[in-house]
Order: sequence, then C-alpha cells, then structure tokens
Amino acid sequence: MKCSYWQTVIFRIGLIGIIALGAGACGNTHSGQQQVFRYNQTVGLASLDPAFAKSQEVIWAVKHIYNTLVEPDSQLQIRPSLARSWQVSADHRTYTFDLRTDVYFQDHAAFPGGKGRRMTAQDVVYSLRRIMDPATASPGAWIFNGKLSADTGFRAINDSTFAITLYRPFHPILGILSMQYCSVVPQEVVEKYGKDFRNHPCGTGPFRFFFWEEGQALVLHRHPQYFEKDSTGRRLPYLDAVQISFLDSKAAEFLLFRQGKLDFMNDIDASFKDEVLTKQGKLKKEWEGRLILDKHAYLNTEYLGILTDSNNKIVQASPLRFKKVRQAINYGIDRTKMMTYLRNGIGMAAHAGFVPAGLPSFDATLVKGYPYAPEKARQLLREAGFPDGKGLPAIRLLSIPVYADLANYVANQLQEVGIRIQVEVLQKSALMEQTAKSQALFFRGSWIADYPDAESYLAMFYSKNPAPPNYTRYANPAFDVLYERALQENNDSIRYDLYRQMDRLLMADAPVVPLFYDESIHLVQPGITGLEGNGLNILELRRVKK
Repeated sequence: MKCSYWQTVIFRIGLIGIIALGAGACGNTHSGQQQVFRYNQTVGLASLDPAFAKSQEVIWAVKHIYNTLVEPDSQLQIRPSLARSWQVSADHRTYTFDLRTDVYFQDHAAFPGGKGRRMTAQDVVYSLRRIMDPATASPGAWIFNGKLSADTGFRAINDSTFAITLYRPFHPILGILSMQYCSVVPQEVVEKYGKDFRNHPCGTGPFRFFFWEEGQALVLHRHPQYFEKDSTGRRLPYLDAVQISFLDSKAAEFLLFRQGKLDFMNDIDASFKDEVLTKQGKLKKEWEGRLILDKHAYLNTEYLGILTDSNNKIVQASPLRFKKVRQAINYGIDRTKMMTYLRNGIGMAAHAGFVPAGLPSFDATLVKGYPYAPEKARQLLREAGFPDGKGLPAIRLLSIPVYADLANYVANQLQEVGIRIQVEVLQKSALMEQTAKSQALFFRGSWIADYPDAESYLAMFYSKNPAPPNYTRYANPAFDVLYERALQENNDSIRYDLYRQMDRLLMADAPVVPLFYDESIHLVQPGITGLEGNGLNILELRRVKK
C-alpha cells in the first residue's frame, strides 16, 4: 500500500511535468530543451488574485505573475519595477511615479485580438482603489487605512505618470507599495471574471498563467513580452515554465527532492532536519555535493508576549504587572542553547531588540537585549518581592502545538530561577482570538514583516493601535512620540536612530521576550543558478537558470 502511494505521487508529478513542457508556446528553448523549475507547496492556493495575497504560498505564486510599482532588492532596499523613478514632494505627502512605457499585460481573451495591451497609469489607479473597495473584500485593505482617500489619493496624471497623495507623511509607504497586494491588474480581465478572477489571473509579470488544478498543480509559462532584460540585453526570465505541485506531506516532498523531481525546497521538516543538518545548522558531510543549503535572515521575530494593560483585571491580579518579573523572565532563558538543541542552528538567538536581524536599521551594538543571566534573574525576583520565587504564583504560557517544545523549554529554564510556568497548548485560532481580545496574559507569538521597514514591528507597540497589532496593549508616551516622529522622518539615518530608541524602550519595559530572529532555509539542486534569498523569503525566479 505504501509503495503504491509513492508510485502514485511520482506518477502525478511526472504527468504534471509533461503538462508543463507541453506548450512549446514558451518559445524559449535557448539550450535546445525546456527549462522547467519545479517546487512544491504543502498548502494549497486559496487564490491567484493579488488582492488576496495574504499567505506565503499565494504571495509566491502572485509574484511570478504580477509586478508592483516598486520592489525590495535582495538587500531589502526599495528599487523601481513598473515605475522607472519617483519624486517626493517637499511636504513628503505626494509621491509621483514615472512609469515604464514598455510594459505589456500577458495575452488574454479579454483584450482585443487576445493580445496583451500596454499598461498605463490608469491601471495603477484601478488596482490600488480595488484593494480599498469593500466590494473586493481584500484582506489587504488595511494597508491604506487612515493614510489616504480612495477617491482622491490615487491619480493618473497621464498615461505614464501616477501620483499618490497621503493625508500626512508616512515614509514606509514605498514598502507598502511593494507588497503583492499592490500588484497591477487589468480592469477588463477583472470585470470579465468578477470573483472568478482568482483562477483566471492576468498580469505583467515574468510568467503567465497556463494550467491550475486546485490541490494538484499549477503551471506557469514564460511571458514572452516581459519587459526586463539582463545586462547583455537578453529578455528575462530564463526559465520556460514553473511547475508547482501541492503534496501536503513534507516527507513526500523531501523524497521527490532527493530523487531530483523537485528543484527546490523551502524549509526542513523537524522529522528529517537531523538527517540533513548538524546541530550548528551546517550541511552534514554525506549531503555535500548532493544538494545546496541556502540560509539567510528572514524578517520574522519569534517571541513571548506579555499583556501589560494596567486597566485589565487579569493584569492587575498577575505578577507579570511588575516590570522586574518581566525582566527576570528575559534573563532566565538561554536562547543560544535553545537554538542549538531545538532549532539545529536555524535562526539567531535574540540578544538585541524586538526588530530582527536582516533589516537595514538592525544594529546589535546599539540595541542591547537580554543575555542569559540566571543570577540577575534571581536578583530581580528578590527585588520584586519574590525571593527564590516564593509567593510567586504559577504563570500560564499559551502556545500552539508546533511550538509546544519551545514553550516547554522556556518553562524548564525559568523553573531553575524560581519562576513556575504552566504551558497550555491551544489551536492557533483559539490563541489568536484570546490575544486579540486581551485575554492572554503570556503567549507565544511571531511577527513576520509585511514590508522591509522596522516600522512594521514597532507599530505593534504604538498605544493608539488596537490588537492586532498591539497584542500586548503596551502604552508608553515616550515611545509614541518617537514613533510619530519616525513616520514623518525622510532621512534614513535619523529614522533608524529613532527606531533604535524605541527598541531600547521596549527592552527596558519588557512587554515582550524576544526568543530568536528567524532564518529562511532552502534546499536547492546542484545546477540551479541565480536563485537569490531575501529577508522577506520571497521566491524570485526571474534570473534563475537550470
């Protein structure tokens, strides 16, 4: 039975490969054979409409098909994409974009003669207004909330000039415009299909839609009129097709990767990470030459959150209301040991602030977090009135199943300094509900950047923000002043200094316990070139060759 299952899996992948190769329409056989890049997503796609690009699997697929005005490069600096350049007004409220005039939508039956037409500034206006339109029901509608008017905030000055005007300065707006929600779509195709645009995508991106059987496979073909070229003048992308399968088993995915039937894997499942990686996160000797291990900073901070709203009755009755107890928890955890034994060295122990490594503003020499110092933890407990933990009631730590081992590790570590932790494992939906309603005193959380700017993390602690994102209900007037100044600051060096001042305040007040800054880990077949990692863990295939 088991053998039959694997035979079925391999047959399906082979059949999908035939489909991927089946349209010589790709017309890009540079080396005499089609170049098809193959990867698997263990979670199926909910949509191919960028207005619904909320999860990683959808973001990746949408990135292949569409473009945004601007985009982050591999160093997370914002650079032009559909826009050639942009100018910012003296009051920092209006951004005017000079658009490329050589961008064409992919061929589609909704266009006259089925040929993709040129993209204009009006397409940008339509696409961004569509995100804000309640009828679209986009989960990305929040990105422009309170920042501009849907009616007057977006303007097409002419076919190749687009402007966005904000109510007040908000420097991270370029980062927001780089999110896949802001992909440019053609109005006539959207209107032709309505809600069904989700499985009839059409964009300006490097790959165009060819085939999608939900839960089975998605196949994309090269967009022959894609506008970008390499330094030699050769039109991108190099690949002829992208083939995405949807096997829900990481074990099955790893087997296919080992057999050479997949070119790439994102992340290593806990069940076989010890087979591939050393405890230090290096590739084991027996795998050298058989695969390439690619690790890089990923903008995700894993942390423990502490509810700090002094008006909340459950906070008033908890020892976590004392700053010294919160600080003691921070000092009582050996994060380096945790990374070695629970994570095989994947990620970086969080000894700086809440803002993770990988962002341009990150500087561990200027923002100091909490090293492992059990004696310091015990001293703080004594000062808080709980010598050796006497009189300190047990504290509940809420976690989800996949992080139960991490929560238990924390509990065992804190037991050694006199802090009793009771781990309670909940389903993710239940934990999210409790944190949103300020019913969780002590909880495990993670925050992945929506865009490459530290503001995405610091917004979690601005007192005027609800939960989400301010799950801890942290409120500090000094922090709020710095946050509001940073939003209006256009000088990167000054803004980064403001970010670090905020992070230092957070570390002193300790509404959170940063555990580690995550890393993306990719397994890649030898012979694949041009695959660059980035802090947002976006799969970028434009310059990939096989």
